[in-house]
Amino acid sequence: MMRLSDDQLKLYRSRTFRTAPGTRVASPDEAVAFVEERGFIFFWPIKDILMPSLWVAAAGDRPVPDEHDDPGHVTWGWKDSLLGKRRWYYGRVLRKRNMMVSLNLLPYFYALSPNYGDPQEDYLIDYEAGRLLQAAKQIYETLLDRGPQDTIALRKNAGLTSRAADTEFNRALDELQTTMRILPVGISESGAWHYSFIYDIVARHFPDIVERAHPIAEHEARQKLLRVYLDSVGAAPFREIKKIFGNAPMKWENARIERDLNKMEERGEIFQGVEVDRVKEPCVVSASIFSA
Repeated sequence: MMRLSDDQLKLYRSRTFRTAPGTRVASPDEAVAFVEERGFIFFWPIKDILMPSLWVAAAGDRPVPDEHDDPGHVTWGWKDSLLGKRRWYYGRVLRKRNMMVSLNLLPYFYALSPNYGDPQEDYLIDYEAGRLLQAAKQIYETLLDRGPQDTIALRKNAGLTSRAADTEFNRALDELQTTMRILPVGISESGAWHYSFIYDIVARHFPDIVERAHPIAEHEARQKLLRVYLDSVGAAPFREIKKIFGNAPMKWENARIERDLNKMEERGEIFQGVEVDRVKEPCVVSASIFSA
């Protein structure tokens, strides 16, 4: 059985997470380059989820502080300044958490979304099948008809302004983002906090996304995302892979993930059943960790 030492894994992750000396991200352009390098990252580190994040790459491997003047919070300004610039894709895709996806990898995510055909029809199919909330339908149709809008205007025009609709509105926004139907494209000073997202429809903001995603088969998309993920973390037990891709919106079944991993192992992209120091279960390991 193959074995991976804890030191090997830590050294590898110090490079892919950008925690090694001299590798920190220090500007918006470097942040974009980091996302292009890794394919997809979270904005913040997520508890119990091992993945690169912009915060750690810029501020180091430490908790996100509440103090607004912490120098690590410069990442917030980078993110806001790049909204709508089409330098990356920003939104809630995995685990309903904010993340960045490189434009090269974006079609693989989109190919696994429920938006594979006409963006003016797909949502209706899901709604009629009971897979889309009524509030989500109202929000989506408002953006279709009126163009990009900030959160305040969107609530008003979608008819969701009552206090009782707060939870419904926020849940619908999450649903529309995780299904890659809408995304934030800017910041507005509207509202009590003088800060709200401006949303647009994904297929309108990235008009070539449907064409780019169309030729990608589902198994090809899954295997691509699995490889990118494993290349980032180096090694992970199956339960960690399931945490990332087995939850909404992906919801990949165990058997499907296992088949994909077997295909990837046949091609020499990964190794399965590897013993890793300090990990109780056998791990799936990226082949790149042994050539780094």
